[in-house]
Amino acid sequence: MATTNVQTVNTGADKAKLAAAALLVVGAFASFFLLAAQGALLQWLGFIAGLVLATIVFLVSESGKQLTAFGRDAWREVKKVVWPTRKEATQITAYVFGFVLVMALFLWLTDKTLEWFFYDLILGWKK
Repeated sequence: MATTNVQTVNTGADKAKLAAAALLVVGAFASFFLLAAQGALLQWLGFIAGLVLATIVFLVSESGKQLTAFGRDAWREVKKVVWPTRKEATQITAYVFGFVLVMALFLWLTDKTLEWFFYDLILGWKK
């Protein structure tokens, strides 16, 4: 029996941080609509400020720290990838296009052969 380790938000302080971040996002949207009469600049500044504050509060929480660690690990893994050269990528792309062309021709010929066999020979439905 396989056991999985499910991590959840455990502390009350962490739950409060996540709730505060959610409220800041809601507040950012509310400020965007409430500041419409004040002008576009103030409207967008309120919206962006609310989202920035929500992001900061989220990143301070345990979930935010885990997300940041995951991003760091993912970036470290991406750096380990050996990317193909331009010549290799071009060759692989040409092979894929060639295979698709051959497969399309094969399927077209199979379809026309089956159409001829069933409709013309067996059923006698000539066009």
